[in-house]
Amino acid sequence: MLTAISNESAAVVIVSNGPGELATWVKPVLDHLIKQKYKSTNSNIPNYQLILTLVPCPHATGNEFKVANDWQILDLIIPANHFLKLLLKPSSFGTWPRNGVVVFLGGDQFWNILLAKRLGYQSITYAEWIARWPRWNLHIAAMNEEVRNKLPKKFKKKCQVIGDLMADVKDNLSPVNEINNKKWIAILPGSKKAKLSIGIPFFLEVADLIKERDKNINLMIPMAPSTELKDFIYFQSDKNPIAKYYSSNIKSIQKVNNSIFAYVIETCKNTKIFILNQNSNHNILSQCKLALTTIGANTAELAAINLPMIVVLPVQHLNAMNAWDGVFGIIGKINFLNRIQTFIFKKWYLKKNKFFAWPNIKANKQIIPERIGIIQPIDISNEAIYLLNEKNILSEQKINLLKIRGKKGAIKKISHLILDAITI
Repeated sequence: MLTAISNESAAVVIVSNGPGELATWVKPVLDHLIKQKYKSTNSNIPNYQLILTLVPCPHATGNEFKVANDWQILDLIIPANHFLKLLLKPSSFGTWPRNGVVVFLGGDQFWNILLAKRLGYQSITYAEWIARWPRWNLHIAAMNEEVRNKLPKKFKKKCQVIGDLMADVKDNLSPVNEINNKKWIAILPGSKKAKLSIGIPFFLEVADLIKERDKNINLMIPMAPSTELKDFIYFQSDKNPIAKYYSSNIKSIQKVNNSIFAYVIETCKNTKIFILNQNSNHNILSQCKLALTTIGANTAELAAINLPMIVVLPVQHLNAMNAWDGVFGIIGKINFLNRIQTFIFKKWYLKKNKFFAWPNIKANKQIIPERIGIIQPIDISNEAIYLLNEKNILSEQKINLLKIRGKKGAIKKISHLILDAITI
């Protein structure tokens, strides 16, 4: 609760939604604001409280509150299911300072504007693609010039191109001896339950096939914030109807001591897949040679650390479309609409050659392979091994990923805008 806050204090309210945004946008900005809080010599910057407001969003997993709470750096976290209560009666969460700013770092930009008006605070929007409510913002922090060029002329003065918040991630990475100079493949089966229902049985078989062909390849899974160990057991079992289409099963999951890894999965074919703790993902993931991933925000995270990838979507399981982000996911939760949507998607949407991975969408061309169709684990395992042996192709992919990254320094610049907004 917000209590006993003096009138000289201020509130920095971050609005966000899903696990990808929390990991790559919110946490780095918060870390920088905390550093500035204790080293700033500017007496005009008041003491400020750091508050995270989670907003309703189909992209969310429902586990965001726990993820943010585990950081132990926030003065207050408001869950998404309390957002309406916050709008109706802010005082139910404590005494709010008169001075404050609301910062959009994920979700729907409208919630940011609405909350800022309700609290009587200024609004700052970080715009990756487009700034939707420029009139109501004090500042628009744009990822690139394209965002600024889309604004009406009279609002461009509000916009500052700060760069890509994820571009700074790579600068904070360092070699890890335990995996350095070894062949590692990262497997990202998804974070939402419905994605895991496809991803876990599919990628377990991919892992077995890779190990069968090349014993020198090592495998890891970065644990998504919303995923638990029991999910791996559940979704490879008979309780998951999709699991029957795949042959691999988990024999055991054991804790690993004195390692960068938290656990190790061993399949019935003796393949070992190491589980990476979510707190150290980027540093270790960046040293893999390749990632195998589902569609989603994770493709942007992998691009940020310049990790080559294969994006996988087996359409033979599109009846599980409720795993998707946005409108597809909402419609997919209604059975008869899901069947109609699956038919339309297969017959029309896929044929339009639409890109699904963030790097390809950003580049407006295919720079990383998207394997979307009726695909089998053997197809992906063969391609993964082929790419590992073709260093020129992986190098080209890394060069192309670097080209689409925004400018560095965005975290520092948006932090400056935030502090400027609350400066007395």
